[in-house]
Amino acid sequence: MSRAGKSGRGMWGGARWRMLIVVLLLAAAGAAGWLWHDLDRFSRTPLQVRAPGQSIDIAKGSGFKQIVAQLREQGFSAASPLYWRALAEQMQVAGKLHAGEYALPQGITPRALLQAMASGRVLQHDFTIVDGWTFTELRAALDQAGKLQHLTTGLDNAALMRKIGAPGEAPEGRFLPETYAYVKGDSDVDVLKRAYAAMHKTLDALWPGRDADLPLATPYDALILASIVEKETGRADERKRIAGVFVRRLESHMLLQTDPSVIYGMGASYAGNIRRSDLTTDTPYNTYTRAGLPPTPIALPGKPAIEAALHPAPGKDLYFVARGDGTHVFASTLAEHNHNVACYQLKRCQ
Repeated sequence: MSRAGKSGRGMWGGARWRMLIVVLLLAAAGAAGWLWHDLDRFSRTPLQVRAPGQSIDIAKGSGFKQIVAQLREQGFSAASPLYWRALAEQMQVAGKLHAGEYALPQGITPRALLQAMASGRVLQHDFTIVDGWTFTELRAALDQAGKLQHLTTGLDNAALMRKIGAPGEAPEGRFLPETYAYVKGDSDVDVLKRAYAAMHKTLDALWPGRDADLPLATPYDALILASIVEKETGRADERKRIAGVFVRRLESHMLLQTDPSVIYGMGASYAGNIRRSDLTTDTPYNTYTRAGLPPTPIALPGKPAIEAALHPAPGKDLYFVARGDGTHVFASTLAEHNHNVACYQLKRCQ
């Protein structure tokens, strides 16, 4: 065989190998492109969240494989763990996922969930303390709050106050009505501590700027008066005027004669209405039989009620009576007040 023949076959053989290598490289590139495209599709495809309000709770110490297994077991994802691993590696979060409870809103994608877990954006729950609740009502609502550790259930009020670091204090009025966010694992003690601190902070901020010459010796006196204002009206346009009535009665050494305080003193015996005998039955909270402020707040006053107690409206009003529509009519004399009672409560308007 000639050299030219051998050389031609050698060149042809080399060309075939080069072509094969090119084909293989193109195939590999195509496969890589397809895999990249499929990974991108997976990362943007919503998880299988079938109902609103769902969440996933990742226990402490869970590894990446356990987290993915949990997502699959709970039916949120049917994708291969390899996709989850590849996405996590691409995002550089595989070893950075935090334990906790995470919201799974409908439409959430694998990428969004991994971002939330990597940044520790755990699901927050809200607990609202309503202006005017009593401490008993607060405790009942807190006992029903989900995702909280309930450490105060069964404790009496004195033991509860010791647990939050306020031994010897009466709890009524000490917790600021507001909405408090918490996460799974927090306890009712945590929420109460925050509400207690918030009330202290509010009083500390507002007390120094109070009106001059108020008949209130301490911030606690202001809290007591604010609780009465809170229970007497829910109307923002009346709070300061009602506070003014009580401030003038205190200054004039008149009995406060506020029904909400009497009701508070009646406790469980209150059946929805006050009888004349209730007004004459003495309790520490009966402001028809005892002068001055009651011994403690009668509810949890909100910040607006505290501001009203510290900045009461000026005027001469000493009385008010409910109209029956949520508003009140005010009077500066007993004769005028008696007329208003006859008109608005006894329906004997003339």
